Amino acid sequence: MRVTTLGTGSPIPDPKRAGPSTLVQAGGQHLLFDCGRAVLMRLSALGITPPALAHVFLTHLHSDHITDFNDVVTTRWVMSPAPSPLTVTGPPGTAELARRTIAMLADDVCWRLAHHDDLTWEPSCDVTEVLDGIALDSEGIRVVAAPTDHRPVTPTVGFRVEHDGRAVVIGGDGVPCDSLDRLCSGADMYVQTVTRAEVVRSIPSPRLQDVIDYHSSCADAGRTAARAGVRTLVLTHPVPFAVPGTEHEWVAEAAAHFGGEVHLAADLDSFDL
Repeated sequence: MRVTTLGTGSPIPDPKRAGPSTLVQAGGQHLLFDCGRAVLMRLSALGITPPALAHVFLTHLHSDHITDFNDVVTTRWVMSPAPSPLTVTGPPGTAELARRTIAMLADDVCWRLAHHDDLTWEPSCDVTEVLDGIALDSEGIRVVAAPTDHRPVTPTVGFRVEHDGRAVVIGGDGVPCDSLDRLCSGADMYVQTVTRAEVVRSIPSPRLQDVIDYHSSCADAGRTAARAGVRTLVLTHPVPFAVPGTEHEWVAEAAAHFGGEVHLAADLDSFDL
């Protein structure tokens, strides 16, 4: 199993960090978690095209995690040689997101159908909504969902991917909670959005400071990893952005509570389990 942090940025544009998205490759399948800004550019760096995606999973419907969902839908459609619905799993509300996205693309779909004689079908999504339980169980890959706490954003989920005796958890956004502990229990890797509260508080913006109460701090992520007995903690989606040269400070805050490996991910970092 290979885990690649495609995009590790926050809602604030960053020239070096695309929007949140993570790729898990297992059993010859490409599983995409979240569709943040520039996700297809990061996939293309790995030589992966949208038609090659086996499944898209959404942790929640906050804008920065679905910014380029429409790009995945459209580009898969125009690059596929035959009808190939995009398989999507996410929390309740995902089906409506897919419906609205395709409706938003109506003009584009009309123009492309009129121009390309060999394109005779419209884009579509096969959507499954899940909150707690099995999200996928096929060909030796098992994906389990559990609710997370990112209130007032709700519902939100994390995902645990299991294959060949290995497990990785994509925690998404949110603060520690019992269901996240359950999802992480015994996992080889735990990928979590993090903040540094003292840095956020030093920036005189109430809107930015609001992020503190619904995102895990580096210490929170370290404590969750320690309780769950995971092997490796990957910090991603740092809020605010990690100033170059301070990466070790983010790692140190988590490592103070967790004795395993800790990484602050950059775009296109890969980890083999």
